[in-house]
Parts: sequence; structure tokens; C-alpha cells
Amino acid sequence: MKILALLASLAVAASAFAVDVLPLWPGQPPGSIGDAAYKEETILRDNDPSKPRTAKVVSPTLDVYLAAKDKASGAAVVVCPGGGYGFLAVDHEGAQIAKWLNDVGISAFVLKYRLPSDAIMKDKSVGPLQDVQEAIRTVRRRAAEWGINPQRIGVMGFSAGGHLAASASTLYADNVYPSDGTSARPDFSILVYPVISMELGLTHVGSRNNLLGKEPTVALVKHFSLEQQVNADTPPAFLIHSEDDTTVPIENSIQYFLALKKARVPAELHAYPVGGHGYGLGQIPGKPSQWPDALKAWLKSRGLLEAAK
Repeated sequence: MKILALLASLAVAASAFAVDVLPLWPGQPPGSIGDAAYKEETILRDNDPSKPRTAKVVSPTLDVYLAAKDKASGAAVVVCPGGGYGFLAVDHEGAQIAKWLNDVGISAFVLKYRLPSDAIMKDKSVGPLQDVQEAIRTVRRRAAEWGINPQRIGVMGFSAGGHLAASASTLYADNVYPSDGTSARPDFSILVYPVISMELGLTHVGSRNNLLGKEPTVALVKHFSLEQQVNADTPPAFLIHSEDDTTVPIENSIQYFLALKKARVPAELHAYPVGGHGYGLGQIPGKPSQWPDALKAWLKSRGLLEAAK
């Protein structure tokens, strides 16, 4: 009971600056399969109550973190936490990121997306993509209500969440569920140590297995190898990766950056010699901590930290 109480207090503290928590879908998500035994779980990383992870998501939500009116630039970002498509790192790749974005004047929407599962999805490869498309559409539909410019909505993702953010950036035209025609294309993307490719030798195998299964078709691998899906309409990107990342090789970011360059899409890649993987904002001794400042400079250079005239 003490652990449950502590978790509840931590959740309240983490979302203290959130305006609201919204269900993503009005009813059952598209392509759902009912399974009463499949229920959302909270996992403690290293048995530490301050590091909760969310698994087995059934009902996706958006945590709404609006920037203060005296700071708000009108830009917004949908944030996709990572976790290998097996769980969500909702603290340091979710709530903490939202607070940082708010501090620089950007409204944030942390997406608790469904993790691919044959138990609750007819096609698990598109479940997360359905959720991120609908998240972007939701922010765009309600932009006026939230004081957001509908042409300044970006997506940000970490690790496997980076794959989802890059999927939103390259597969936004995929008709993965019936929609009202609102654009699901993000206007920019921020990819932090992202999984990009599903090709063996480059991918993170756990993310690939969770999303596509252990024996995916060649066509499916190609479709979700996002370095192969870039074109001139792919939104501009800011990428962060460490050379010593042994979980997701830095070549993922490099290949995406090169594809963007070939398509003449503006992109900026920050490659750090050390840092490993999963560092969030990087507030850990010996880990990269300069990337938030670099990101702030990039956002400023693109006019996203100033109110649109």
C-alpha cells in the first residue's frame, strides 16, 4: 500500500503543471480486440518508485501541458516517450520533457500510446502510428482553443518513441484509420537517440520484434525503415545521438539525416562522443547535457520560440 501511495503522489507531482489528461479516442481505438485480461501496468525501473514505466496501454491518452500565456510562442509538440515498444518511460522522456518545453514557451502534449500487441490489436504494426496520427490531429483540431498555431505543431520522440515520431513525419499520409481529413503531418520533428530503421544490423532488435514480429516480410521492414521513406515533404528535423550508444546505433540518426539532406529537407544532427542511451534531458554526471541548449537554439532559429506575427 505504501508503494501504491508513493506512486500516486509521484504521478500527481509529475503532472502538477498539466492542464488535463484527455482520452485520445472517443470510444475503442481503431483495430482493437477486446481482452479483459490485458490491463495497463506500472513497472518500477531498478525497483525505484521515482522511475515508473507504463506497460500494456489499452486506452491511449494525451497529457496536456500548456505554456504560460506570457511565454507561449504558439508552437506545440506531441511527445512520444521511448521504451522499445514494450513500455513507456513516462517520467524522464515524458513529464520532464513537457516541463522543459513549457519553460521555453512551447505547449506540450505527452502521448501515452498503445504498445504493439497481438492480444489487443488486429494489426500491431500500425497501432502506435494510429495513436500518434490522432494525437497530432487532435492538437491541430483544438489549436484555437489552446492558443496554438496549427502550422507550428511538431513531434518529439525518444528511442522507440523516436521511431514513432519519425513514422509520424514520413508515414503521415498512411490511411491507417478513418479520419476527418485533418492533416496528421507534423511541421517539425525532434528525434533523440531514435530508432529509425527496421533493417537488421542497424535496428534495435527488441523494438523491431515488438512492432513487426520476429519474422516480418521484406515489404513491412522496408515500410517501417524510415530512412527509406523520406521525401521532399518530410518535415525538418533536429537529431541527437551519442557515438557510444550500444542500444540504438548512431547510424540510425546518421542515415535519417543523410536521407533528409538528399531530399533537401532542413536537418541538424548533434553527435556526442559519449552518453550511451536513455539519458532524457541529460542531467546525469558524465552524460550529454548540452543538447537541450542546442535544441533551444535550433527552435529559435526556426522562429518557434517567438509568437507568430
